[in-house]
Amino acid sequence: MRYHTIIPPPDLRSLIRFYWILEGDEPYTHRSLACGSVEMVFHYAGVFDELNKQNIAAATAVTGLQGPSHQYRRYSIDTGFGIFGVYMYPFAIPVLFNMPASTLSNEMPDLPSLLGASGRQLQEMVMLAENNQQRLSVLNTFFRQHLRELPAADQPIASCIIALQQQPHLSPVSEWASHAFLSQRQFERRFKSLAGFTPKLFSRISRFQHATRHYNKDFLSLTALAQQCGYYDQSHFIHDFREFSGFHPREFFKGNAEGTVWRD
Repeated sequence: MRYHTIIPPPDLRSLIRFYWILEGDEPYTHRSLACGSVEMVFHYAGVFDELNKQNIAAATAVTGLQGPSHQYRRYSIDTGFGIFGVYMYPFAIPVLFNMPASTLSNEMPDLPSLLGASGRQLQEMVMLAENNQQRLSVLNTFFRQHLRELPAADQPIASCIIALQQQPHLSPVSEWASHAFLSQRQFERRFKSLAGFTPKLFSRISRFQHATRHYNKDFLSLTALAQQCGYYDQSHFIHDFREFSGFHPREFFKGNAEGTVWRD
């Protein structure tokens, strides 16, 4: 399996964290974990089926936009595959598509349904591209055409979202609100519009994501890892990890969990 990332050009880094490419030559089952970011995906070779809790497969679209999610999802494919993805901050949804991020929380619409004619055109251009360099060029052009300035009033909240994703912490919402010069209620409403979730839930997801980044690193005890990632104790850590991934953290960090091959 081949996985690599591409840093976006400087003018798009305020919205796009990175582009990624995942390719495989064999059947594969993938697990998408809870995530506070947004992903636009293009299946340029093969199409995955989504598996429900009963392991029954349902067809998925060749392109889609995965909104912020507090749920894990499972996908499988019986052949080789190729996926081009765009990993974005959640406030990319209101900036690029003029809708609240919360509209797409736990949703993954296909691009033509979400964006109409422009979504169909983008899907066609990416799918018909000869290689990933062309796909990258098509997407850079698309994002530049749709890029808008984030309103000044929302910039402190966007900064808070970025900070939480980089290094989760347990500061009270009232402290975040004061930095944004908003009441707590105003802050929570604007935060949900930009991030897709309430500050409390987004914080929990960010702590979980921070923990998953320790995969392939020297294994810490669960207690030490929980403390390092900002959890009150090990039991809270295990509870959140199971909720957001479906795995016990020990199973995940030992490399025995489903869909972790690309991390190796």
